[in-house]
Amino acid sequence: MRALLSSLRSHVGASSWIASAMKPYCIAPVGMPAGIRAFSGIAQPFEYTVKTLQGTNKAYYDLTELKDKRFDTLPFSIRVLLESAVRNCDNFRVTERDVETILEWSKTSRQQKEIPFMPARVLLQDFTGVPAVVDLAAMRDAMARLGGDPRRINPLVDVDLVVDHSVQVDYSRAFDNMRIVPPGSGIVHQVNLEFLASVTMDKKNLLYPDSVVGTDSHTTMINGLGVLGWGVGGIEAEAVMLGQHISMVLPEVIGVHLTGDLNQMATATDLVLTLTQMLRKRGVVGKFVEFFGPGLRNLSLADRATVSNMAPEYGATCGFFPVDHQSLAYLRMTGRPTERLQLIESYMRANRLFCDGGEESRIQFTDVIELDLSTVAPSVAGPKRPQDLVAERDVKTDFHACLTNSVGFKGFGLTSEQRDRTVKFVYQGKEYELKHGSVCIAAITSCTNTSNPGVIFAAGLLARNAVAKGLRVAPYIVTSLSPGSKAVSQYLKAAGLDEALKKLGFYLAGYGCMTCIGNTGEFDPEVTEAINKGDLVVASVLSGNRNFEGRIHPLTRAAYLASPPLVVAYALAGRMDIDFSKEPIATGSDGKPVFLKDIWPTRDEIQPVIEQCLGPEMFKQVYSTITEGTPAWQALGTSNSSVLYQWQQDSTYIHNPPFFQTMEKTLPEIPDIKSAYCLLSLGDSITTDHISPAGNIAKTSPAAKFLMERGVAQKDFNTYGARRGNDEVMVRGTFANIRLVNKMCPTAGPKAIHLPSGEILPVSDTAERYRAEGASMIVLAGKEYGSGSSRDWAAKGPYLQGVKAVIAQSFERIHRSNLVGMGILPLQFLEGESADALGLTGKERFSIELNAGKLVPGSTIQVTTDCGKSFDTKCRIDTDVEVEYFRNGGALHYVLRNLLLKN
Repeated sequence: MRALLSSLRSHVGASSWIASAMKPYCIAPVGMPAGIRAFSGIAQPFEYTVKTLQGTNKAYYDLTELKDKRFDTLPFSIRVLLESAVRNCDNFRVTERDVETILEWSKTSRQQKEIPFMPARVLLQDFTGVPAVVDLAAMRDAMARLGGDPRRINPLVDVDLVVDHSVQVDYSRAFDNMRIVPPGSGIVHQVNLEFLASVTMDKKNLLYPDSVVGTDSHTTMINGLGVLGWGVGGIEAEAVMLGQHISMVLPEVIGVHLTGDLNQMATATDLVLTLTQMLRKRGVVGKFVEFFGPGLRNLSLADRATVSNMAPEYGATCGFFPVDHQSLAYLRMTGRPTERLQLIESYMRANRLFCDGGEESRIQFTDVIELDLSTVAPSVAGPKRPQDLVAERDVKTDFHACLTNSVGFKGFGLTSEQRDRTVKFVYQGKEYELKHGSVCIAAITSCTNTSNPGVIFAAGLLARNAVAKGLRVAPYIVTSLSPGSKAVSQYLKAAGLDEALKKLGFYLAGYGCMTCIGNTGEFDPEVTEAINKGDLVVASVLSGNRNFEGRIHPLTRAAYLASPPLVVAYALAGRMDIDFSKEPIATGSDGKPVFLKDIWPTRDEIQPVIEQCLGPEMFKQVYSTITEGTPAWQALGTSNSSVLYQWQQDSTYIHNPPFFQTMEKTLPEIPDIKSAYCLLSLGDSITTDHISPAGNIAKTSPAAKFLMERGVAQKDFNTYGARRGNDEVMVRGTFANIRLVNKMCPTAGPKAIHLPSGEILPVSDTAERYRAEGASMIVLAGKEYGSGSSRDWAAKGPYLQGVKAVIAQSFERIHRSNLVGMGILPLQFLEGESADALGLTGKERFSIELNAGKLVPGSTIQVTTDCGKSFDTKCRIDTDVEVEYFRNGGALHYVLRNLLLKN
């Protein structure tokens, strides 16, 4: 990997790279900062709004100079979009009409109006960032092959790559125009919050709001700091890196009016799980959510970040908290310089982007939801989805009901005879018993909660109180603590709470996404045998943000999201079917029963610990050397010998992808889809985990077979996520989730029918056979297709398998964009229709006319079958820019052709 990054290294100095790259396109008027005039050379129509910030030599686009009363009513999140449009307006890529569309937001947000947005930064993490770097290297190859200058393939905006998910040293130094945060530093979103985010950008003495798109869906966490941002597909992120704006539908904004304060027992985790259920019911997919009201002052910045983090789970594009005094206090606490804070506040106030209560009264929202914070109760979410909220007092009853409910999001389909099954086993010389509901994984993990000192200290204090009463966690339970940054372990140690957590088995396992994305590892053989012997529904409980079936561990069929202190509590109890209000967790060393209320810390106990142990100096120390990395990282060598990467054909981690190898300069003909086979017929809530798993590679899978044929031992398989730089592994891992249910097959699992022969094979093998026969394929699906993580391989994999279209009842936002970005056509069943309602079995042959790719966003497209049935669908290519992506065979093909034309 280090050689790959080295080959993409800029060939000019880091400080001058952006200026050098943009020099041919920028014509700045005398007396104005560089960059104020747009690339096309056309006069900036909003030049008249440029002012100098009082007391500085910094310029900014003053939105108040628009002299437009409509501005007063705009939500803060929409004001950020407006500023971007005004600043980047050149009447070519961004037009005055776009600015007018945003100013008219109260009407146009309901009309599916398309606007451009140019984010200030792109944020990558290794699982999704490494494929982006591989694609850039492949694009350089194509650029050279087609007669262009490969050095033109370089980022044009600030890019940060945080190596976190794999928690291992497999990567290299940064190339000059990309900042790399090495392994061992933390989870990308927490590092972004504590260190990378600037709130106000200052480039060449031009000030503008910080904004970001990231290749991880939980990029939304940064909205808690007042930085507008959300997750995009890796393909879209690469296009932004290469100078393309994001083409988006101007969103509606749902206001959440907060009043009151959280009670003594409730945590920010309980708040976000409550909001997830509320907002899922309201329906906020494709919308912004913005928080306001007197309750804001009672939520710390860490609480807000927890709420913003789970925007993908409640379905919104983002959950935005405007910049206010809490934002400044957090920046001060995390060690940002005083003069920087003064600049941020001055600019935000001058441009009316600062919330101090006075602005709120004039703002209009699409709709408003009320929430009294005092009504939030301790709760968990599960057993299979983050929106399925269960009050802590009801968990026992709800779990017992789920056992015998029919198979679904709230059911496991057990018979009454199976419900009471138990299995005894011996572990480390002592006998234990497992039953349905036994906890086998308890993890304090994920950026959602480990970024919040309040809930981390609560877990530590609960652990200290439990240890004092002689309580312990059963040794067979897999316990772990994987904080989002080094700052967390520092302040736990400063509070003296790390030792209590260790005594309960919560040892530091690394800084990064681990259990939350399925990096749990294997259970001990005795535990695995007991679970399989009884076919038990055992549970994992974690302080994460996702609990889709099979994600955390293939053997924990039930998975619950909970606050860190509740994770510790359930680990101590050893089971989910417990009513903490009536039943003791365990018996103390004094022989007396210990109830949860006996060891639960109140907020009044937690706050003094926060005030005592958190401060700017700790954060300054943690982040002072963050880009240096460990000695192992520093020892990695790099080479600047070639602009083009020298691909190693025998590498099973990095492989030259075939996306651009046959690409030509001229626009391709987009053929109609004729007599396509249905590869898969799927149900609702098919996640990107189902499509492209990130966890362990099963030893019987096609990917495992491929690796073994190349001499890779089973112990070295690693995960699909770690091998996202190798298309040959990833295409074999597409639709390889063991929990996948293909309605065309008699049993669950990653299988598909090769219809001409009737053979049931692994999905990738079936697809390969169809491809060898020259046949096209489509996929049928239900609601929320592609929900979950923003995985570009969930679109790249089906593309390489030969899938031409996905017909679903609805799509998750990022995944739909990724499909278009790979040239796969997303079609949506009309309201009230579905594959089942239309009587489609998946054994039909499907034909779709594409009009040479000249499609109309949102138009009706007819699908015909070989059995005489035909039905209409809605084209989910949503913007004119996406039409161009599709006509070019994908977003990156479009970018590459445009760069070749400008060469």
